[in-house]
Amino acid sequence: MANVEIERKFKIKALPENLDQYKSCTIEQAYVCTKPVIRVRKQDDDYILTYKGGGMMARAEYNLPLGEEGYNHMLSKADGNVITKTRYFIPINDGLTAELDVFEEMFEGLVFVEVEFDSLDSATAFEPPEWFGEDVTNDRRYHNSYLSKLEKFDINDFE
Repeated sequence: MANVEIERKFKIKALPENLDQYKSCTIEQAYVCTKPVIRVRKQDDDYILTYKGGGMMARAEYNLPLGEEGYNHMLSKADGNVITKTRYFIPINDGLTAELDVFEEMFEGLVFVEVEFDSLDSATAFEPPEWFGEDVTNDRRYHNSYLSKLEKFDINDFE
């Protein structure tokens, strides 16, 4: 099903306390292509093939279900790095949810948060909570598709 993904991304000033109190999932994902973005993702026991159109804050997104066999086949065709992370779903103001990504393995130390919106107006008007840091919505380095192509990762390049 097609929709428009509208999201903003932020660095964080500090991790929220007691992260284990929030719902979370384990994500493994890789990119078959980055222009356009074609991603395969395992999220807990779900397997998803995603196409994302161009754009930074708003872009078309199509998600299709994959089985485990299809995921593993597509994963073997992916270029670059496989990204693993834990995503925490943290309720914030106005009924919104902060999706806090804590990266693992090659990208250990990288943490950022995304918030999805139902309109550009609400995304633009959003007042982030105090624990959010710099808005990096328009910084391509914070796109997972960019991370997938890095030959080496240095956390200092993201501070």
